Amino acid sequence: MPDAPLFLVDWPTAVRLIESKYPPIDLFEDLADPEDWELLAAAEARTNPRIAETIGNLDLIPVERRVSGPGASYVMAPFTHCSPDRPGRFHDGHFGAYYAARNFETAVAEVTHHQAQRLLDTSDEPGWISDMRELVGAVQAELADIRTAGFEPLLRPDDYAPSQAFARQQRDAGGNGIVYPSVRNRGGECIAAFWPDVVAKPEQGRHFRYHWNGERVDMIHELRLDGKGEIFRLEA
Repeated sequence: MPDAPLFLVDWPTAVRLIESKYPPIDLFEDLADPEDWELLAAAEARTNPRIAETIGNLDLIPVERRVSGPGASYVMAPFTHCSPDRPGRFHDGHFGAYYAARNFETAVAEVTHHQAQRLLDTSDEPGWISDMRELVGAVQAELADIRTAGFEPLLRPDDYAPSQAFARQQRDAGGNGIVYPSVRNRGGECIAAFWPDVVAKPEQGRHFRYHWNGERVDMIHELRLDGKGEIFRLEA
């Protein structure tokens, strides 16, 4: 496999979709100095025993790479709440990653694929499921670029072992993350950031509800207060 060159990724918008059930985490949204977070968390834990569960493992992120303020929860949580039970293409759960796509269509393709894989392992009946929120931020960082020939083993549809090993190597060497072609949407592009400060803190965009037909996610419904949100059918 060739060495991955660094490429300055400069995307004014990068889209990520997460389940709406995960609310912002107060500690990360506060303007307190990240150096003080452990002390603040310990103090709050005296009256709220579930605070550690909410915040996750702060030890996984060096102080200098933490971010705080409005929107910080969305980039901190993938790193403090990572788990070997929930690995991904470019993280094995012992460390986290922030995934985002260059456009909305690619973000939908990536997320609905993984939603379908999860639902196929359950006995959930067909119907409307999973309310999701859209996060829109920016990326301006030098990332390892594997969008050219030679990196096919890192883009296998269902075998993440080579890509996780590659990501671990890049991260241990001080890399910021990876830019790669989407495996679920031909022509799309994605990034996997290794630290919260690699991407700009995103803003919340639209809300959606996904429809499960028993085999795949086949529709998404934009949720709007005026009730006029569109329903989009997804190609198989």
